[in-house]
Formats: sequence, C-alpha cells, structure tokens
Amino acid sequence: MKKLLSLFVALVALSGCSMFSSDGGLFSGADCESKWAREFAENTTDTVFFAFDSSELTAEAKSALDTQIAWLKRHEVNAIVQGYCDERGTREYNLALGERRANAVKQYLVDNGIAESRISTISYGKERPAVFGSNEAAWAQNRRAVTVISAAE
Repeated sequence: MKKLLSLFVALVALSGCSMFSSDGGLFSGADCESKWAREFAENTTDTVFFAFDSSELTAEAKSALDTQIAWLKRHEVNAIVQGYCDERGTREYNLALGERRANAVKQYLVDNGIAESRISTISYGKERPAVFGSNEAAWAQNRRAVTVISAAE
C-alpha cells in the first residue's frame, strides 16, 4: 500500500498537477495545467451550498456566484457546473436533484450575462460526497454545486 501511495504521489508530481478541486478530486488533463483553472480557484468561491431537498439559491450562494460571474466576464472560458446531494434519498432522486441544483447555478450565470453555450452541467447525485458521515454537518457540505473551468482561452 505504501508503494502504491508513493507511486501515485510521483505520478502527480510528474504530471505537474498540484491542484485539488473543492470536492477532493484532482483536476485532470488540460484543466490541471490551465492557468485559468488555477486563477478561477484562487479568485472565486467555486462551491455554493443548498438547503435540504432544495435547488433554490440562497443570498450567500448568489453572492458567491456573483464573484464567478465577474471572473467569467473577464475570461472567455467554458465551465462545468457539477450538482451534488447528500446521502439521503434514492440514487435516482438525488441525480435529479443534483441536476436541478446544477441547472439553478447555470441559469443564474446565464441570467447575469454569461453565454449559455459556455456553461454545461452534470449531476453526480450522492455518488461523490465531499464529506463522509451520516449527520447534518456532513450532509450540509454535500448539498452543493461546484463550478469547474473546463477549457482555456
């Protein structure tokens, strides 16, 4: 196991990828080396959170999205909005709820001047938790949408 971990760390170092997304995954491919992905992560809040069983954007979420909008207006890049849910509910229900959350973020971005063609969405439902645990603190961190830069200028 120790050798496997060492090999993974070496591969990451050789790839030049030192960035982790807010959901704990590595940026991959072009995003890993993209100065735009790094700049976006450094200058915006890439994650917004939702109430239980809701896809309604809160005032705090809209404020975070406003920083994304300002950045996206300065850089002609594409983005993917990823929708997530907590562990409660069926797989199918959570995929649909994650999609509604991602679409709510996309619609807010579009309504505020970002071209719809620049924003795509995907739902991961409950399949990729940011925090493991079966309590409100963990669930609150997993009810989210994450914006990821997908293509450089």
